Amino acid sequence: MSNISAQLVKELRERSGAGMMECKKALVENNADIETAMEWLRKSGLAKADKKASRIAAEGRIVAAQSAGKAVLVEINCETDFVGKDASFLKFSDTVADVALNSGAADIDALKAAPFPGASNVEEAAKSLIATIGEKIDVRRMAVVKNDGVIGSYTHGGRIGVLVALKGGSEELAKGIAMHVAAMNPAHIRAEDVPAEFLAKEKDIALSLMSDKEKAKPADILEKIISGKVQKIVSEVTLLGQPYVLDTNVTVAEALKKEGADVISVARLAVGEGIEKVQEDYLAEVAKAMQG
Repeated sequence: MSNISAQLVKELRERSGAGMMECKKALVENNADIETAMEWLRKSGLAKADKKASRIAAEGRIVAAQSAGKAVLVEINCETDFVGKDASFLKFSDTVADVALNSGAADIDALKAAPFPGASNVEEAAKSLIATIGEKIDVRRMAVVKNDGVIGSYTHGGRIGVLVALKGGSEELAKGIAMHVAAMNPAHIRAEDVPAEFLAKEKDIALSLMSDKEKAKPADILEKIISGKVQKIVSEVTLLGQPYVLDTNVTVAEALKKEGADVISVARLAVGEGIEKVQEDYLAEVAKAMQG
C-alpha cells in the first residue's frame, strides 16, 4: 500500500519520534495500521538500540522523588550534555524517578523490570528512547532511603543528588545537611566509621612528616601529637566533623546537637562517577563519522 496520508505519517512521527521516511515505511509495511506500525518501529528501534550498548554514557541526570517516609535517587546516563537537556530525556528521567518511588523497587535491576507508562518496563522504555534520540541511555544506579522521621532531599543542577535521613530535627535541617553533603562529599558519617587501615596510614604519614626533634619527645607526648594530627584528618573526611557549610562557625555535629538530631543514613549520587570518559578530538570524530 503506497497511498499513505501525510496526516497519518505525521501522527506516527509524533508518537514514535522516528524519522518521516521510517514512519512512512512502517505504515506501508503494516497496511496503514498505526498501532502495528508503532510496534514495528519499536522493534526496529530496539535492534538499533542494542548496537549502542557498547558506547560510553557518562553524562545525564540525577533525579529525585519523595513521599512520606521514603525518598529515592536515580542516576540516568546519556552520551552528551546536549541530550541530557533534551525534553524527552527530562520527561523520561522524571517518570523513572516516580516509578522508583512508587514501584517498591529496592535495586537497579528491580527498577529496570518495573512497569513504565506506555511500555512493558523501564528498560524497554529506555530502549525506545534510544531509538528516538540516537544515544545510549542507561538507568545506572539508584538509592532508596526510608525513615519514620524527616528526610532531606537535595539535587544540584541535576548533576548531584543527596538524601539524608535524620532522627529528630527539622526538614529545614535535613535539607541543609543534604546540601552540605552535596558540596563537601564526606567519605564517612562519623569518626567510628573511618576504617582502621586509614587511621594507621595517616599515623605513619604524620610520623614521617615530624622533625627529629619532635620524634625525640617522650612516647606519650609523641602519641598525643600524632593523635591530634590524625583527628584533624578524621574531622575533614567525616560529615559530623566538618564545618557546616550553611554556618561555618559550627560543625555539622554541633548543628545537629542544637536541634537534638542525629544522622541515620546518607545517600549521594553524582553523574558519571566511576565511568571512564573517552575524550576524542572533534575533527577526528567528524572524520570518523564521514568514513563510517
